[in-house]
Amino acid sequence: MAPTDIKKVSILGKESIHCGFHLVPYIVQTVLETLPSSTYVLITDTIVASYHLKKFQDEFSSALHGKAARFIHHLVAPGETSKSRQGKAELEDFLLEHRCTRDTVVLALGGGVIGDLVGFVAATFMRGVRFCQIPTTLLAMVDSSVGGKTAIDTPHGKNLIGAFWQPEYIFIDAAFLETLPAREFSNGMAEVIKTAAIWNESEFNSLESRSAEIFAAIQAPASAGAGAGAQELLLSIIAGSIAVKAHIVTVDERETGLRNLVNFGHTIGHAIEAVLTPTILHGECVAVGMILEAEVARQRGVLAQVAVGRLTRCLRAYNLPTSLSDPRIAALPAAKLLTIDRLLDIMAVDKKNSGSVKKVVLLSRIGATYEQKASVVADDDIRKTLADAVKVVPATPAHHPVRMATPGSKSISNRALLLAALAKGTCRLKNLLHSDDTQVMMNALIDLNGAKFSWEDGGETLVVEGGGGALSPPPGGKEIYLGNAGTACALPHNRPLVSALRENGCEVAFRESEGCLPLAIASGGLPGGRIRLAAVRLPVVLELTGGAVISQPYIDMTLALMRTFGIEVVRHADAATGEPLDVYTIPSGTYASPPEYAIESDASSATYPLAIAAGYGNDGDARFARDVLAPMGCDVVQTATETTVTGPPVGQLRALGVAIATREPLSGRELKDGSPKTTTRIIGIANQRVKECNRIKAMIDQLAKFGIETKELDDGLEIYGKPIEQLKEGCSIHCYDDHRVAMAFSVLGSVIKDTVLEEKRCVEKTWPNWWDDLENKIGLKVEGVELVSAPKSGSPSKQATESTAASVVIIGMRGSGKTYVGKACARTLGWTFLDADDAFEAHYQTGVRAFVHEHGWPTFRAAETALLAALLKAHPTGYVISLGGGIVETPEARATLCAYAQSGSPVVEVSYSILAAETARPAYGEPVEDVCRRRAPWFAECSTYQFVNYTGVLQQPSATACTTSASSTGQGFRAEVARFFQHITGVKPNLAPNVTITPALPHIDELTAGVDAVELRVDLLRAPKDLDARGNYIPPTAYVVEQLAALRQKTSLPIVFTVRSVSQGGSHPDGAEDEAFALFELGVRMGCEYIDVELAWSEARIRAFRERKGHAQIVASWHDWSGNMKWDSMEVKETYARAAALGDVVKIVGKALAPEDNLALRAFVASVDGAPAAKPFIAINTGYEGQLSRVLNATLSPVTHPLMTVKAAPGQLSFAQIQTALHLIGQLPARRYFLFGTPIAASPSPTLHNAGFEILGLPHKYGLFETAEVDYDIKNLLKSPDFGGASVTIPHKLTVIPLLDELTAHAKAIGAVNTIIPSVGPGGRRVFLGDNTDWIGIRNCILANLPSDVSAPSTGLVIGAGGTSRAAIYALRSLDIQRIYLYNRTESAAEALLAAFQGYNISLIDSLETFPGDAPSVIVSTVPGAATTTDGQAAGLHLTPALFKAGKGVVVDMAYKPAETPLLSLAAAEEGWRGVRGVDVLLEQGFAQFFAWTGRSCPRREVTERVWTKYES
Repeated sequence: MAPTDIKKVSILGKESIHCGFHLVPYIVQTVLETLPSSTYVLITDTIVASYHLKKFQDEFSSALHGKAARFIHHLVAPGETSKSRQGKAELEDFLLEHRCTRDTVVLALGGGVIGDLVGFVAATFMRGVRFCQIPTTLLAMVDSSVGGKTAIDTPHGKNLIGAFWQPEYIFIDAAFLETLPAREFSNGMAEVIKTAAIWNESEFNSLESRSAEIFAAIQAPASAGAGAGAQELLLSIIAGSIAVKAHIVTVDERETGLRNLVNFGHTIGHAIEAVLTPTILHGECVAVGMILEAEVARQRGVLAQVAVGRLTRCLRAYNLPTSLSDPRIAALPAAKLLTIDRLLDIMAVDKKNSGSVKKVVLLSRIGATYEQKASVVADDDIRKTLADAVKVVPATPAHHPVRMATPGSKSISNRALLLAALAKGTCRLKNLLHSDDTQVMMNALIDLNGAKFSWEDGGETLVVEGGGGALSPPPGGKEIYLGNAGTACALPHNRPLVSALRENGCEVAFRESEGCLPLAIASGGLPGGRIRLAAVRLPVVLELTGGAVISQPYIDMTLALMRTFGIEVVRHADAATGEPLDVYTIPSGTYASPPEYAIESDASSATYPLAIAAGYGNDGDARFARDVLAPMGCDVVQTATETTVTGPPVGQLRALGVAIATREPLSGRELKDGSPKTTTRIIGIANQRVKECNRIKAMIDQLAKFGIETKELDDGLEIYGKPIEQLKEGCSIHCYDDHRVAMAFSVLGSVIKDTVLEEKRCVEKTWPNWWDDLENKIGLKVEGVELVSAPKSGSPSKQATESTAASVVIIGMRGSGKTYVGKACARTLGWTFLDADDAFEAHYQTGVRAFVHEHGWPTFRAAETALLAALLKAHPTGYVISLGGGIVETPEARATLCAYAQSGSPVVEVSYSILAAETARPAYGEPVEDVCRRRAPWFAECSTYQFVNYTGVLQQPSATACTTSASSTGQGFRAEVARFFQHITGVKPNLAPNVTITPALPHIDELTAGVDAVELRVDLLRAPKDLDARGNYIPPTAYVVEQLAALRQKTSLPIVFTVRSVSQGGSHPDGAEDEAFALFELGVRMGCEYIDVELAWSEARIRAFRERKGHAQIVASWHDWSGNMKWDSMEVKETYARAAALGDVVKIVGKALAPEDNLALRAFVASVDGAPAAKPFIAINTGYEGQLSRVLNATLSPVTHPLMTVKAAPGQLSFAQIQTALHLIGQLPARRYFLFGTPIAASPSPTLHNAGFEILGLPHKYGLFETAEVDYDIKNLLKSPDFGGASVTIPHKLTVIPLLDELTAHAKAIGAVNTIIPSVGPGGRRVFLGDNTDWIGIRNCILANLPSDVSAPSTGLVIGAGGTSRAAIYALRSLDIQRIYLYNRTESAAEALLAAFQGYNISLIDSLETFPGDAPSVIVSTVPGAATTTDGQAAGLHLTPALFKAGKGVVVDMAYKPAETPLLSLAAAEEGWRGVRGVDVLLEQGFAQFFAWTGRSCPRREVTERVWTKYES
């Protein structure tokens, strides 16, 4: 090859980068002539070798013929896994085995993996040998091969071990790209775009505008030489990108500052890659990282949205993802692992960081960075960018007055883009909206060859070179993607428009369903003539018929734009009246671009900051301010260019009355029809039902979450306002992917605490930087919110796709407890309960019984089915809907329920054995047993889950599955309702870090001490009638249901549902696959958290089951009992790979024949746990020799218990035995725990905690540390390395706080600390967290003793105003008690407490004889027992039976002594009241402390017995 055909780039003062086409002969010649050696070693992977190895072999063979030097090669496996310590060692062994010496020259032929690995080997082999980079991928050519960085990966992250080792040459042969898949080419283009974005705007402009040409360059074979045209462009792009990096490396070879810039997009991108590799490529991850890091820069106010928009468009032009919601990423199971905390943890190991401080390269514009190095960025800033949702923190806006311009109008931006493209000449568009819709429009015009685009003024001005209307269809098969861009697609569901175009001779067809994208449109133009078009809301019409026009402003806007671009449209008028008609004449002609066109700001977007100004009383669509905000009480001042709004005091906005969206407001807005004074009626907005979503319906549903009532009208809605303090806090708002919904509720969120706006990115349609502007320009803090967190253990790669807010539908027999369970479910989830019978009565203005009597059963069933469909449509989220028992009687109703269930929404069958009598509905007219038997299969068909009200008595079930029994009383029931419904809805999946024993019900408390879950061996169950059955056995489904229900009433721990087959060591028949999967389905229906599925079953069945498993996790298991399986064999690797692909948790069980088998097991575990996105792994050996593997197994360890007479597997150990063993081998250090306070000599706490430690086999000790002050002794104790934690009692609950680093939200709210929890923070520093568990003890005791028919107490009483009263008030509020009475004899102390808990609706009372409202059903006394009396003549606080006017409830006396206080004695004499002793509360709060310190549940029963024994002695 002639030297003139080579482009050479200098790096570090040497022209060592040579670029060209077909360079193999040139490479060999150059290496042999300039790098003399005895041995030339080429290292590549097996895939690259298949394309290029032979060329190098032939060239070297010819060139070395007759010479002493030799040429050898070595192949490695392709992929990132070869870039490891093991892969490096294998290469070094190869070189040593072939007696390579220090003069060896190594050639790295391949992508980035080969270059990094071989370069690191070259840097260390013989203390450094010469090497050359010969990259074969675009990514390696422009990035990893340049600069001398070499490295391997470790389990802790990518490229963490390596060296700077400069290659002698870097040969860039662009012809290699001809064999590169298109995706790999795009992968490399990410780095090219990155380099241009940080350094060279003109290069970026070229990439932005010439993507089609650049893609064409790799699709056509290159000529034998650099050639011209597309190939020359490609080589220029590559060489230009390399030159930038070469310059940066020359200035900063060792990455002390400037070289950090080439890591733009890599801080976040590498973290994403660590989770998604190898499925998602490096460049794809970096592309997403670039956008996210650009958004961080925009969020900090150093980068304009125009740059983010241009960067996004450019990346998309090369088929690169730009967000984590890209379907290529979102569809991956591993995408569920992309939690914010996990990404931040990975970023913490980034080489650019300074200690714990993260650094990110921030752009300031296209072609330049904010600093000439990576900038320090706080975790909260990154968290906000990564979060799916946000919340606006209510506060007075920090900036005052606020002066801001809104983004350009979306509608005008898109129309101006289209007209400028159709016009002749060049037009400069200013203030263009840089949003998703704009990007879609530009991409569509480029695909149609309609215009050329370029940028000026740093991207603030878009230059459009119009094509004069000469559009051409894209190449065959290419589709124009319009996404959710309404303007760009001109309402694809607009059938009248399509019909009109067809009538005028255009070939237009809906490709799939009528009225929906995609559309196929033939080229050929519009023939012309008269078009009649029924009235629609998009302004692309000639004659409108069929009713009043509701989008006239859009028509006027379009006509004005057309006039600006040279086309005058004439609107016809009625000859007699002069009234304008809906008929338009559009002359033929060609649009002519004005030299410049400034796009108006978006009036609709302006309404949101103005509304915020109105809500806060601060200065902030001109017409919106005048016609809406002014009548609501705001001062509005308008000039020709500005609108200023000053709102009234917070909470004093007036109701609006009537607002008419399509014409001037009426005078006299007050409503004359008797509507409430707080009513706002908005009409004339029927078109809002067909926007991005049905906005009227969206507003109604989401406002309901705040407790705001509304009414839907034909053309709008009524809103019945409430004072701010009455609105519900903590609502999570579904935004329907609609920017207007999100922005509207962000206004409400700015005054209502903890309002979460889901789908934050939907604002990118019209105001992409809305959240940034809220904080930076208006001065309201915006926080990122992660909607769903992955569990710390157990794979989060769920197949469940249902929304966690999808309404729960409850079905079941009449009298089964649907209403009771439904109300309990609604309270647990914080949702709204809706009884279908009540809805029926409200709709038809008659009761069910009366309706059936008048109209008959068939008419009632039809009406009931219609109402069901209406309820599901009206309340898709946030509701618990209880249906009548006969809803399943008709096929139509069953179909509706099945469709709802198949959409992923929960339909729960509630079953109960003792069907309660009910009179609201008419009698069955047949035996209830027959009705139950008939409906049982229908309930099963229509439901996705089954909840059993269990009576607590194990009994033989009857023939029908619906007669299992239940008791809806006590804490066990409430706990099970909470666990079941939180788990099946995904609100709080009940997943555990460890799975343990097979339980025996009578001793479940002892058996589950310390464990995290229980295993139900279904294959070992025997129904009473089959107790003598031996061998292969399948238990009846009804019996399994009963056993599960019984177990659920005893424990809320996660259940591992196991059906072990005979060949795998169980009793289930090996051939009974259908029966096994029927049982698995039952486990999912019953809400079991883990389903053990053996790999012995067919893979197709397992994969199908995965799609239906909801939030359950699959434990993919394999057991080898023979002892023949070796942990270092290929068999185990293949088994693991298959289990990891099918399951959420992997379980492999072998058999140890010698201690060394356990070491082999641990080595295998280490090898797979180090892989990115590794699944939780249960790896154990059975047998006595395998016990060490059980001790060291870190995930989901199966254990036994001394009460179990038979171990489930040979070699099983108890939980306590494992803890003891861990301590003995140095894996569980002993800790010391203390009680700080005085006097504490009689405290039961040492008995409580030491008993728990002893029972669980934990090596810790708890003792007393009595001191009157928080002094140096306590401070030194906190510093001791074996300090494990402390309880804090009087008088130190406040004075200890200065010693602590953080307080939990509970401790902050209560204002006192009773628990100190140490942990290890960044850099190994000990961090002390203060918590308060007193409130947990009070709350749990109330819940455990609340009478079953007092399901939701509304009023409570706290007696006393000391420190414990704070926890009592907080506990009552946590129970959603709406009114709290506070009594204390010292009024000043009570008033101080009242001031500390503002917003809790606390009423001070001066007597315990009468109450200003409902009497309390929950009473908590925090005064000493000795200070109270029932004797009216004795000293102390006089207590009387008047306290118990509520009739029934629970009373808690926090006094320890005497055990039976005067208050408890009074309560014992009152029927319906239950008393709780102070020691009971102490135990509950102590159990919470125990868990906070150890992560283990305290063995309650045994510990309670020991504490009471100690107390009574």
